[in-house]
Amino acid sequence: MVNRKHNKKNKELKVVFAPGCFDTFEGTQEELDELIAEIHKTFDGKTAEEIEGMSKPVDFDDLDEEEAEMLANIHKNIKKH
Repeated sequence: MVNRKHNKKNKELKVVFAPGCFDTFEGTQEELDELIAEIHKTFDGKTAEEIEGMSKPVDFDDLDEEEAEMLANIHKNIKKH
């Protein structure tokens, strides 16, 4: 999750993970560590404008069952915190 406290488009953002966001991760600790490192590599130090340029829209009607479940879990965890 990108920290939205710094919403100026030219300010570098920092990736911050919500507590429990990887609770349903099905993989080894090594795989999780690699995933987290890749997320940091992709987004740390980028500006909101750069991240926006990297993004693409998601059509929620086109999500498969697993993706829809993941999205529901994310939404549920965000509401908790």
